[in-house]
Amino acid sequence: MYKVFVNEKKLLVSKHPEHLEKELRYESFTTLEMALDILENTSVKELNVFGENIEEIWKEFEKLFRIIEAAGGLVSNPQGELLFIKRLGKWDLPKGKMEKGESREESAIREIEEETGLKDVELVKFINTTYHIYIERNGEKILKCTHWFEMNFNGEDTSKPQIEEGITEVAWKNTAQIEDEVFPSTFQNIKLIVNDFWNLKLK
Repeated sequence: MYKVFVNEKKLLVSKHPEHLEKELRYESFTTLEMALDILENTSVKELNVFGENIEEIWKEFEKLFRIIEAAGGLVSNPQGELLFIKRLGKWDLPKGKMEKGESREESAIREIEEETGLKDVELVKFINTTYHIYIERNGEKILKCTHWFEMNFNGEDTSKPQIEEGITEVAWKNTAQIEDEVFPSTFQNIKLIVNDFWNLKLK
């Protein structure tokens, strides 16, 4: 199953119907174009494209976009708090585009250190990949795939925002603060990956 966010609206690609607001059975490439058009141009907030061969559907879907890969992390401290950044007035997790020749893991650590000023972040394991779509100024459609990792930090807190990247704040947040302060002012895919992370912790 793939969850993609289009202007904060959810597109779910699955094998079987998931009973969302709108459902389309996959017939051809046109089904995917139609799904995007509905999410971009109507009031529908969630849409499910379903079909037996989900990997084939996803390959067709990727053809609609230029793909950008990014990596980031959910960094925990010994108090169990998570590290967030504030950019353009919204809470976010530290992440960024992968550079040529980098592994996902290398990219995630580099981006966290650059955006938050922390050093010696310890990578634990891969969590999941989130997907969102945006349009460049030249009209090109981008599918951004962000690979997320669980990380620990147990050193001296040298955190400071990377101002030149539009980051105005770096802050550790506990569970209550995440639900009360972060979730009302963040993106759907950030909520998704934080919940994935919490669910992993409960297992």
